[in-house]
Amino acid sequence: MSRRGAILELAILGLLHDQPLHGYELRKQLSGVLGAFRAVSFGSLYPALRGLVERGWITERPDGDQPDRASAGLGGKRSRITYELTAEGKEQFQTLMAQTGPASWEDENFDVHFAFFGRASSDVRLRILEGRRSRLEERLDESREQSRQRRERTDKYTAELHRHGLESTEREVRWLSELIETERSAYRTTNPGTAASADRPVDGETPEEASDPSEISDKE
Repeated sequence: MSRRGAILELAILGLLHDQPLHGYELRKQLSGVLGAFRAVSFGSLYPALRGLVERGWITERPDGDQPDRASAGLGGKRSRITYELTAEGKEQFQTLMAQTGPASWEDENFDVHFAFFGRASSDVRLRILEGRRSRLEERLDESREQSRQRRERTDKYTAELHRHGLESTEREVRWLSELIETERSAYRTTNPGTAASADRPVDGETPEEASDPSEISDKE
């Protein structure tokens, strides 16, 4: 399965975690709530839903004679289907949300994980936030070096676009730092005497596996 297919499945499970939804409503929320899926099509959504049904993570229930809006628009007469998360699907969602490796730090993956942070543990949130910040700081270093090397060969519009990209990344790094500090403060309040650090092992990991995100990135 492609990385985009996997993150689409996570987004579907997360949305269904709150309430059962029809395919049309799912697509609307994926497009409107999760920016990574603004252009998701029914041609991508329904195969993903079928795969989740086959694995037992969601169930589907016809809504009597109500037509599915997507099918109706195509001249179809299929009854509208409601999709609902199963107990196994809830477990799978929690398993996916607990993954804090480099894949969870990348752009659209991070956006989807962040959208469902309310269902993740403090350790997981901190690990992903720290990893994301580390990844963006690496990008900043690379972009600044490239800018320095190309300064004399770049026209003013390209240079301005590059500056805009740098400033956007710098703003996100500052935003992440604020979130990290907030998470750590909340952790210290609820766990007095315990250090709030993204380096603390998540369940099932050894201390070596739970190394600093920047070290993980260096090894890639």
